[in-house]
Amino acid sequence: MNARILKVGVLVVVALAATGCGRSTADLEAWVAEVKARPAPPLDPLPPLRTFPPVEYTADTLRDPFSAPVGNRDAAGPRPDPNRRKEALEAFPLDALQMVGTIGTGADTIALVLAPDKVTYRVRVNNYLGQSDGRVASVAPERIEIVELVSDGAGGWLERQASLALDDK
Repeated sequence: MNARILKVGVLVVVALAATGCGRSTADLEAWVAEVKARPAPPLDPLPPLRTFPPVEYTADTLRDPFSAPVGNRDAAGPRPDPNRRKEALEAFPLDALQMVGTIGTGADTIALVLAPDKVTYRVRVNNYLGQSDGRVASVAPERIEIVELVSDGAGGWLERQASLALDDK
């Protein structure tokens, strides 16, 4: 008996759902047509355009901003060697390198430098490190003296002193 009531209930729900689908949508279509027929609201007016006073530019006395700066490019002076093979420590900025010790004494002192890749490198005088063509000028037990080449912005190069000190931890 219970199953029979359930079957009848399901049939009634299906019948009601089917009759609900058959309703006319004429009233909805009429409302959509009415809304489409209404005139669009007016747009806000555009703000007035600001006018700027004209500025006279005389470029005949000034350098062309799109040409290379004029400098002592041919003058004798320090400049990086484009044919020199880069060393491993030149891949890292100088502030990312850490001096961790030295081996030897006197002129044969070798510095130990820890790079960000967690590898300890041996550094001697005339080795290069850092990203500014930094050449090792001297190695002492407590520091490495470096001479870097930096662009002067006018096509030339300047030498800049830098150092890497032993970290006392």
